Amino acid sequence: MRRRLIMSMLAGVTLVASAFLGSDPVWATQLADPPAEFGTDWHDPLTAAPPISKPATKSCEVTVAEAQFRDFTPYRGTYTPASGCGDRWSKVVLRLDGKVKGRQFDRLGYLHIGGVEIFRTSTPEPSPDGIQWSVEKDVTRYSDTFRQSRDVEMLIGNVVDDTYTGVLDVKATLTFYAAEKPSTKPTEDAGAKPAQQPAEPSSATTPDRVLTLRNGTLTTPRNSERIVAEVYATGSGGGCEEYWYLTVPTSAPYSCQADKGPYREVQIKVDNQLAGIAEPFPTVWTGGWSNPFLWYVIPGPRAFDIKPIEYDLTPFAGLLNDGRPHQVDVSVVGVPEGQTGWSTPVNVLVWQDAKRAQVSGALTEARAGDLANSSAYTPGSENRLDTEGGHRLTVAGYVDTSHGRVETTVSRTLANTSVHRWTDGENADGLEATWTDDETVTVDGRGPATTTRTHRTYAMDGTTTLGADDRLRTVLTLGDRATVVETRAGRRTLWSRFDDSYTGDATYTANVPRDQRHAVGTTSERYRLYGSAGCHDRSLTTVQGVLTEDRGGCGDS
Repeated sequence: MRRRLIMSMLAGVTLVASAFLGSDPVWATQLADPPAEFGTDWHDPLTAAPPISKPATKSCEVTVAEAQFRDFTPYRGTYTPASGCGDRWSKVVLRLDGKVKGRQFDRLGYLHIGGVEIFRTSTPEPSPDGIQWSVEKDVTRYSDTFRQSRDVEMLIGNVVDDTYTGVLDVKATLTFYAAEKPSTKPTEDAGAKPAQQPAEPSSATTPDRVLTLRNGTLTTPRNSERIVAEVYATGSGGGCEEYWYLTVPTSAPYSCQADKGPYREVQIKVDNQLAGIAEPFPTVWTGGWSNPFLWYVIPGPRAFDIKPIEYDLTPFAGLLNDGRPHQVDVSVVGVPEGQTGWSTPVNVLVWQDAKRAQVSGALTEARAGDLANSSAYTPGSENRLDTEGGHRLTVAGYVDTSHGRVETTVSRTLANTSVHRWTDGENADGLEATWTDDETVTVDGRGPATTTRTHRTYAMDGTTTLGADDRLRTVLTLGDRATVVETRAGRRTLWSRFDDSYTGDATYTANVPRDQRHAVGTTSERYRLYGSAGCHDRSLTTVQGVLTEDRGGCGDS
């Protein structure tokens, strides 16, 4: 069956690359020859991810924010809905365009509309000559937010002085694609459809409401029949929680310590009842692992788009639908008490029963296993820390809707193993770690039971060494993987498999001015997405900041 290259990502994001050469079947392009070492300019940032598909309908663009960030002063403005494309859209796409030159660290930023966080990002580090980059994200799920005028707040906190000269010049726009007219033509064969990012449970339809917390409380519409919380969880801010996966217990001699070591878990509670657990993604920012030369062209997975953790809170709908405010708390297990470094803004997506003023229900099960978190330190010429952690949670409940009783069961199992090795003085520092986050959501009612199983795996394997000649070398691989299988009445109805893999090897002379670093580095990314909706496979390679190879495409199968 002939498949098309992916042109859309459901609730996903992609860095736009002008060099995108996607086609079907397989293709390969040999590009420029690299210099002997990094110069004062390099290729603009790009990734191997597929572009977001856009419907062939009328579109309307609105500029949401346009600013130059020099400090920590937020941009504030007003969003006004687009005219001419209606108020129901087939897709809404956010685009961020940025440019920066000189010298600057990587910076973390966000974009809020009406208090709803629709985008969280970090920035690339610039070349002396300057770079430009663009990021696109499907934000259709926030359509409820976009239907009326709202306050806008955007911030990419920055410091500009005589040393760090890079001013972050950015523009954010929303493009609205009018709703497609119903078609009388036969539906397209599933094998020929554009592929989708592995679907999380909340991706099926656009929510009716998008809510935020008020003073830590949530009041849902009384006819809510499905509720999903999303948390943009990031460990960042320049302290040790930016590298939480490298922290060690206070008993071990290392520069970044935490009470029990590196295990982290993001929990959400409703009225003090544990409602959801998740592994945080181990994001490596574009200055990570002490080696910016790894990230100048190809960022690590998710670095330019911090995807939210999603928690299906539908089992709690019967409790939340009483019209009263309920306490919702998000916390990060493993962070030392009183220590900052994590940001956890919350949005709540709600689907309503249009034929009921109130939907009643009940929580029928809330069963949590014991949280496992152990780290064993072994001293020696090479210090070693072995960590194992994990947790299980099952919650279930029902709602009595206009179309009958619907029961939802959510089970989640987390696991983390890591081995951290380092020498005295940390001149050699390495980590091999794996995180898994398995989730099963079963919805029974309104037809045969539907079960969606999602298996997420995050991987990190790297070492940084500093030699006697002050040559610093980092070798690193990263993985962001997921498989999703949906079954109905025991039969598989949808499936997808996603694998975004990064490898890098870069060396430079430390503790000298920039023009004396004599840096070299090879980086590559392969982004694969296969499933019942199609496929995408693209690989990139850079050497000394020059894009040397771009290959990919999906052939017949």
